Amino acid sequence: MMLYHTGLAMDGAQKEKPDKGVRKYGDRERCVTGVEGLDAILDGGIPRGNTVLITGSCGTGKTTLSLEFLVHGAVQDENCLFISVTETAAKLLANIVPYEFFSEALIDRGKLVFIDMPVLYERLGLQKSELTFEEIDTLVGALEDIVKELTVKRLVIDSITSVCFQLKTEEKIRDFILKLGKVLSERSCTSLLVSEILPAEARYSTYGVEEAIADGIILLGNMERRGDLLRTLQVVKMRGTMHSRAKYVLDLTQCGVLLVPLLKGGSISAGGG
Repeated sequence: MMLYHTGLAMDGAQKEKPDKGVRKYGDRERCVTGVEGLDAILDGGIPRGNTVLITGSCGTGKTTLSLEFLVHGAVQDENCLFISVTETAAKLLANIVPYEFFSEALIDRGKLVFIDMPVLYERLGLQKSELTFEEIDTLVGALEDIVKELTVKRLVIDSITSVCFQLKTEEKIRDFILKLGKVLSERSCTSLLVSEILPAEARYSTYGVEEAIADGIILLGNMERRGDLLRTLQVVKMRGTMHSRAKYVLDLTQCGVLLVPLLKGGSISAGGG
């Protein structure tokens, strides 16, 4: 297992290489997710540089979907980064090894890197119950340095809810996400921020701020149908692209995430905001 340590460069992670997982549709480059069905829903993929909220309650497949997004990028020779906030990378890896789409060779080659956020907090001296605006700048700066050093093109933070818990106020949450989204977009890094909500939540994020700032929202849920509990996926918004707003059944298999239309003829929405 190869984990990133601040200041330690990894072989092959420094050089920019052509993005094989990128396609152009209209005026925006697309970051092809590689998830079966999702790229079709998004009219070719996530617009490159977008910050997307992956939101849902417990057990809806948020982490699995996010990991597959990174793995497909790594396979296409993009440098990918998973920042784990709530559980260690070792535990996370133990749970994804059975999936056919994952290979430890991607980690060995430095294409897929895992960072434990608590370790980063400790190194930055940010082990506090609430961060100041100055400390938020320090955290964003450290993340930007890592993305720059490793030339990261795909990033996942799991979960942004846990990070926001340490920010406390809506003003600080807005400040953090806006600054982080800006530095990631400037480096053409497409990011997924995992958001945890309750099953009956009427909004898409715990604090209500995250969903307003994010470029996109992908909602995962559970739905009971004929006695079965089905996972569902719905793209609520995605700036910079046309997309279906229909609800799809999400199936987690050893081959990865599979999507099947739940409703016929889903509407097409121009990605606004």
